[in-house]
Amino acid sequence: MIDRLIKKIEETQAPIVVGLDPRLNLIPKHIKEEAYEIHGKTPKAAGEIFYRFNKEIIDTIYDLVPAIKPQVAMYEQYGPEGMEAYIKTIDYAKEKGLIVIGDIKRSDIASTAEAYSQGHIGRVEIEEESYTVFNQDAITLNPYLGVDSIEPYIQNCKTYDKGLFILVKTSNPNSGEFQDLDVGGEKLYERVGRSVNQWGAQLIGKKGYSQVGAVVGATHPEQAADLRKLMPRSYFLVPGYGAQGATAEDLKGYFNQDGLGAIINSSRGIIAAYRNEKYQKQFTEKEFALSSREAVIDMKKDLQRIR
Repeated sequence: MIDRLIKKIEETQAPIVVGLDPRLNLIPKHIKEEAYEIHGKTPKAAGEIFYRFNKEIIDTIYDLVPAIKPQVAMYEQYGPEGMEAYIKTIDYAKEKGLIVIGDIKRSDIASTAEAYSQGHIGRVEIEEESYTVFNQDAITLNPYLGVDSIEPYIQNCKTYDKGLFILVKTSNPNSGEFQDLDVGGEKLYERVGRSVNQWGAQLIGKKGYSQVGAVVGATHPEQAADLRKLMPRSYFLVPGYGAQGATAEDLKGYFNQDGLGAIINSSRGIIAAYRNEKYQKQFTEKEFALSSREAVIDMKKDLQRIR
């Protein structure tokens, strides 16, 4: 998986993942009104709204970026109709040749972790038949429960060529409440980083990077530089650019000397670009997806300055 991701990054020259985290208040009125007219203001309508919104954005950006990252909670809150939109979004992105990182942040142990792993990056067995349910290339995980909560996923990464991005130093304002605690002379996030590096040592691709990567927030550049030294072969999935305040200059320490090693996430800055005054001058609300395309182009130029 990691070699496929790097190949796409090199082809597009854009270490960008677009976070497809739709919320009803971010979606243009015409899409919502059309769905409400057919389905009423129901979870079914929400699912249809999300899928149409995502599909139009994918249609305008798939040639510019290597990957998308749908956040499962945005869909799951609407029940089966929302999850249907999640699955359809993934399948459509895959048809367009995009790598899909499922932002699921699961954490559990033993048979429960195995069940999550089989469903999200493996295959589920029903008697003598087996099926892929979520066609994701990689997923995010929370390592708080320790190595036995990670091992089932490692096995499926080997078997099905999948990837993991494990939470190490997150971008939220209160991440330091636990992640910055001193643990035997080092920070907890550093201890987790060392573990992630160790877990991924058995899954190194041809490009020298592991299929087990780390989530490292763009709002913590100093810590990221330290983690980069601790985890030279781990790919960083980096949230926090744009809407959360991080700039391209903050991201220099996330990349290795080869210009690889990090993929930067932007969600609202791209999917809600049509609400930005800059793009409103060029496109109407109904052309929201074209605003998203321009936002991707601008982000690509911004990142090229520091790679």
